[in-house]
Amino acid sequence: MKIAVFSDSHDNVPNLEKFLNWVNQSSIKEIIFCGDLCAPSILKKLLAVEFSGKIRMVFGNVTDREMLTMIAKDFPHVIHYGDLAEFEIDGENYAVIHYPDQAKDLAVSGKYDLVFYGHNHKPWEELVGKTRLVNPGTLAGLFQKATFAVYDTENKKLELKLLEKII
Repeated sequence: MKIAVFSDSHDNVPNLEKFLNWVNQSSIKEIIFCGDLCAPSILKKLLAVEFSGKIRMVFGNVTDREMLTMIAKDFPHVIHYGDLAEFEIDGENYAVIHYPDQAKDLAVSGKYDLVFYGHNHKPWEELVGKTRLVNPGTLAGLFQKATFAVYDTENKKLELKLLEKII
């Protein structure tokens, strides 16, 4: 199964629309969002409407937490975990959090196969023990080029995508 992972969209609607168009044309079954959607209405008007697969998400540091939680409940395919997501897909254990330092601590714990995070807008992958620690970058393109990641659970391949290079 292919999973798209993104973070820090910061209400950049054109980038989010381009990402969702690509996701819907690319056999993506799930989306993991590492935080900073910002306006909760973006979830209601775009993300949850344009993608029908499962969306797993956590808070970032820039959002109306109460409103985002309420809106997420309106969509059965959206799972909002709060600050920390822990789940299993295809026999692998995942954690998702917004902040790099907390993500590093989760990776060091050895409890997870993959830990995804955002916040600093820098695409990154490193192996911490047996755990892949991954930042998909910023979909908004703030301070860095707009990026996201795709993870294939069958072959364990992780690929960084530059938004400007997708059709």
